[in-house]
Amino acid sequence: FSTRAFFFLLPDFCSFRYGLALFLHCCNVLITAQRTCLNLTIVAMVNSTDPHGLTNASTENLQDNTKNPVYNWSPNIQGMILSSIFYGVVFIQIPVGYLSIIYTVKKTIGCALFLSSLLSLLIPPAAEVGEAYIIACRVVQGMAQEIVMIAQCQVWVKWAPPLEQGQLNSICQSGFLLGIFIVLLVTGVICESLGWPMVFYILGASGCALCLLWFVLFYDDPMDHPCISISEKEYITSSLQQQVSSSRQPLPIKAMLKSLPLWAISFSMIAYYCASSTMLFYTPTFINSVLHVTIRENGLLSALPYLFAWIFGILSGQISDFFLTRNIFSIITVRKLFTTLGLLLPATFKTCLPYLTYNFHSALILLILSVAPGSFNFVGSLINALDIAPRYYGFLRAVTSSFGVIGSLAATTLTGLILSQDPEYAWFKVFFSLAATEVIILIFYLIFAKAEIQDWAKEIQETRF
Repeated sequence: FSTRAFFFLLPDFCSFRYGLALFLHCCNVLITAQRTCLNLTIVAMVNSTDPHGLTNASTENLQDNTKNPVYNWSPNIQGMILSSIFYGVVFIQIPVGYLSIIYTVKKTIGCALFLSSLLSLLIPPAAEVGEAYIIACRVVQGMAQEIVMIAQCQVWVKWAPPLEQGQLNSICQSGFLLGIFIVLLVTGVICESLGWPMVFYILGASGCALCLLWFVLFYDDPMDHPCISISEKEYITSSLQQQVSSSRQPLPIKAMLKSLPLWAISFSMIAYYCASSTMLFYTPTFINSVLHVTIRENGLLSALPYLFAWIFGILSGQISDFFLTRNIFSIITVRKLFTTLGLLLPATFKTCLPYLTYNFHSALILLILSVAPGSFNFVGSLINALDIAPRYYGFLRAVTSSFGVIGSLAATTLTGLILSQDPEYAWFKVFFSLAATEVIILIFYLIFAKAEIQDWAKEIQETRF
């Protein structure tokens, strides 16, 4: 039976839509690497012996190696450079979500990916000129990367059959996690062997190459693609007949604001973003303060949870769609089940972290379990907007992600304040507050979440009768 099932499923996994999901997976790996690599390269870029230097550009006595120019950036300037990637994100998300409904996804993603890659190539010369230029590059780069992240959600409105949305979305979204793992693992090696500028040059050149492939391989509508098989075209279009149409309707803003299922998704985004961002930014600090390992070991330990998160993300899509295709669970049951796993499991293990840090192996296992299960949200609340309003999915994903970004900024800022003011009990407060947020929002989601297409998201002619 298992052999027959394998050969039955093989044509689907070799289909063009799964190839598209894998290609977007690679795009997400790349833009995540471009976004987060500076967190590590800045260690090599800054003169650690003179952290409060007054000059912006590198000086001759600091340039022991032309491959690694060093700059006298104060800690405040370093903080501004690192956080500048998020400055434009909050303001760009909702406009991009709206424009992704109007303009072609092919041009939107392709141009944004090229812009992000070009700016990655420009960061080393911008740093040579002054910190204001590198901040400007990072602000625009962050906006371009957010355009890629939001616009790709609109791809699955026309390319993902309802029973495969979990698999295709999880393959695509898990690229963000693999990108973090690769950056934490490889960036230090490149800095030591080739110099820190090569990190940006390699990632920028790779992005330009992916951009060219995107314009060649992707079409907005599967019916227009010359390479996809006729049977796959018919399967995709027939499965989406009742879900999406080409007609444009004005956004029902008032109805959206009154929609409790949409608010449930928005709040769940806050919980997911708060937890994931805080763990991403502060896991190296936690490891350093508790386990006292070397920098190289810290990078490896910080990366390991994201390798497991990537694996969990891929598996969650397969399992969720298995439940749906076999009619084991309904769509709303699947969404609530995986959201519960994605919020409750990390919350539980976070509360255990402060008590078991005396043992290296137990701390490592708890770190993995505090991060990796969050990937279950990919087929839970993070894709739920596609169930309740497929025609507005790109816009709604942008709106709900905006809630998440604002929450993550607040959470990371508050975590910094807690760590600076209460060093003795800081980690207890950080992990318990994150866990409490996840549990409270999970309860709200379980009560109000829906999976049926809402009345305000249906065709106008359907709602007239």
